[in-house]
Amino acid sequence: MNLLFIHQNFPGQFKHPAPALAQRGHRVLALRLQEGGQVQDWPGVGAIPYQADRGTSSSVHPWIADLETKVIRAEACFRAARRLREQGFKPDAIIAHSGWGESLFLKELWPKAQLGIYCEFFYHPKGADVGFDPEFPSADPEAEGCCLRLKNINNLLHFAIADTGLFPTRWQAGTFPEPFRSRIVIIHDGIDTKTVSPNPGVSLTLKTGAGETRQLTRADEVITFVNRNLEPYRGFHVFMRALPELLARRPHARVLIVGGQGTSYGAAPDLTHYKGLKTWREIFTAEVRPSIPDPDWVRVHFLGNLPYPQFIALLQLTTVHVYLTYPFVLSWSLIEAMSAGCTIVASQTPPVSEVIHHQETGWLVDFFDRQGLVDAVCALLDNPMMRQRLGENARAFVQGHYDLKRVCLPQQIAWVEGLRQAGTCSAVEWQVRGIETARMISPDCRALACRS
Repeated sequence: MNLLFIHQNFPGQFKHPAPALAQRGHRVLALRLQEGGQVQDWPGVGAIPYQADRGTSSSVHPWIADLETKVIRAEACFRAARRLREQGFKPDAIIAHSGWGESLFLKELWPKAQLGIYCEFFYHPKGADVGFDPEFPSADPEAEGCCLRLKNINNLLHFAIADTGLFPTRWQAGTFPEPFRSRIVIIHDGIDTKTVSPNPGVSLTLKTGAGETRQLTRADEVITFVNRNLEPYRGFHVFMRALPELLARRPHARVLIVGGQGTSYGAAPDLTHYKGLKTWREIFTAEVRPSIPDPDWVRVHFLGNLPYPQFIALLQLTTVHVYLTYPFVLSWSLIEAMSAGCTIVASQTPPVSEVIHHQETGWLVDFFDRQGLVDAVCALLDNPMMRQRLGENARAFVQGHYDLKRVCLPQQIAWVEGLRQAGTCSAVEWQVRGIETARMISPDCRALACRS
């Protein structure tokens, strides 16, 4: 097959299937947005850059600024793809992350090519992330609902041209409405469980201030918290407010916090409301710092964004790992923590509950229950036998359901190669191949889609 992958940050979610398909003899090309620097080829994959020649208009109606941005990217991708067509390339299938809009116009060039899209989320004004946290209410909820309706235009336009869609979790698939949901398959991106595995001999060197360092091992009491960026969407405010009591009750614990100071999903802080504090880290540090004595505060370490090997070492070192999130896209880091054998305290929010089963693969607490979070972490720190059981169960669960090479990658390859046929595989055919379809998701997961 001739395969064309589309991802503005290629490889992204296609890191494993694209080179694996090339190894199977398919010709694989990829288009990705270039914003400075050189685009490197991925193993066996020819990566072709494209660039947008304009930015979003300053005068465009703010409700459709998101759509204009997606159309600008889609036009840039379209023009790069047309150059490929002029060079004689004709894809049998196009596999695209549709979230940024790039694949909107590719059927105009290759109408007979099968289009499979990687989907993440269909936006809802109620019942998901929006309005979940009462601390950060919308200034105009009804207008926000209008914006979300327009934000879904990209999804709706893709429904009209896509032959099938792929989702990483059942709950995320359930956010999408019919009729497209019947064309969705559910396959997680997968975790390399051999690389992300327990390591009893792991150690990590920390800078503790004044040029001093300290080496941590599994013998230390280590509490970890990981976000791509430290923000309320991933429960950073809840975790920070738990620190004063947590540090007081655990006088020997080290708290390692990983994440940048920008925003990935939610809004940036309102500088006027927070009196000039520019980041969520600054805001919640300023809030809790007066309640934390200096000897306790030196045991809190903000590590920024870590190189991947150090991130894995951090998980392997962890005594208890905390993961909190709004009802939203599930973080890779949670599945990686499970694969590393971490004992996990997580928020009882979808889609977390798909992987963390209370007192089986982890410990669930209400997202807003700060006291419950502290009590759960302390109870687990005091119970090494339970920690061992939960960590072993978490790893076994990931190995059975999310292992990259044995479970997810074979399903991803089957999904792509299934696009060879005219039309898409039926739900029955996907089930025969061992791939879960959106028709198989539980009623609870479908509830959001029914309200769309």
